[in-house]
Amino acid sequence: MSVEQAPVQRADFDQVMVPNYAPAAFIPVRGAGSRVWDQSGRELIDFAGGIAVNVLGHAHPALVGALTEQANKLWHVSNVFTNEPALRLAHKLVDATFAERAFFCNSGAEANEAAFKLARRVAHDRFGPEKHEIIATVNSFHGRTLFTVSVGGQPKYSDGFGPKITGISHVPYNDLEALKAQISDKTCAVVIEPIQGESGVVPADVAYLQGARELCDKHNALLIFDEVQTGVGRTGELFAYMHYGVTPDILSSAKSLGGGFPIGAMLTTEALAKHLAVGTHGTTYGGNPLACAVANAVLDVVNTPEVLAGVKAKHQKFKARLEQIGEKYGLFTQVRGIGLLIGCVLTDAWKGKAKDVFNAAEKEGLMVLQAGPDVVRFAPSLVVEDADIDEGLDRFERAAAELTQA
Repeated sequence: MSVEQAPVQRADFDQVMVPNYAPAAFIPVRGAGSRVWDQSGRELIDFAGGIAVNVLGHAHPALVGALTEQANKLWHVSNVFTNEPALRLAHKLVDATFAERAFFCNSGAEANEAAFKLARRVAHDRFGPEKHEIIATVNSFHGRTLFTVSVGGQPKYSDGFGPKITGISHVPYNDLEALKAQISDKTCAVVIEPIQGESGVVPADVAYLQGARELCDKHNALLIFDEVQTGVGRTGELFAYMHYGVTPDILSSAKSLGGGFPIGAMLTTEALAKHLAVGTHGTTYGGNPLACAVANAVLDVVNTPEVLAGVKAKHQKFKARLEQIGEKYGLFTQVRGIGLLIGCVLTDAWKGKAKDVFNAAEKEGLMVLQAGPDVVRFAPSLVVEDADIDEGLDRFERAAAELTQA
């Protein structure tokens, strides 16, 4: 029996929600594949993917089926007990990656929190409390908890919340010499996003990641890859480290892992995992049966040659057309990224105006993203249909024409 719901509109946000977001003027209410409909019934094409989350688009039958089946069985038992979906998911991730152990949580921030705590605990146990320093990169993003926001290299997110966690330094991204100068025997971990996401979709150089791996080995430090945005097929490999051929000690995953259902994972080796002994770390909801059932279904679909090869093919389709549009309208200097994480760098004339592009696209029935004020970001479903790509990019071109002629 359905209960009549009170009507709500965008204005309600400003009355009842904490004002830490500035959501768009429309409210999406339904999605199917790469199409979304708002309250008025208007249809939009989704190239935002819930910020690289909706890896299989909206209402994918495999995910709906997995969630529905599990919802009728078991939702939550806590970590006093284990559960079948969590064990199946851990097996899948271990079988498919460098990892031998998995820890499940609810978000990318929690996955990184676990990774950073593990790194410090390993160093503490093996070398003593002096070895606790973490090196991250300028403009990195690792989450919104106090620890992860301190590790993230964007002061605008960490300033104004009291004393920061100490023992954290930041070096320029893709600058091996800077890392070499900063790392020491007090360093417990180096944290890198294989592609910097929030700061503008900036891919790492292969030599940079290889060099970071060598420096970590030399100084007995752990290499952590934050793959929250790059993981689970986004680059055309299951995880971006595979694309680069550089293996981390610890990897964090979230976003795409649940295809829209909240879940995070920290992956690592058996030798490191044993330092998180019983009671050292935990989470109430982490590894719950609902999230793990959905994530199992995500991996079953994504980790196939067809889907991963499709991501690489779709990248070329997006890139060619976006470069063409960028050139024609004087909008972009560069289209960069790997797989279906693509950043279009705005020209000097449009610097700082990514929000204007976002708004113009929305008026044409297209959802895109920003990555900072100077980059327009695309992170669509990995199985977005070619017809939707064509139609979406037609809409984007109309937006570009409207914007540049205004």
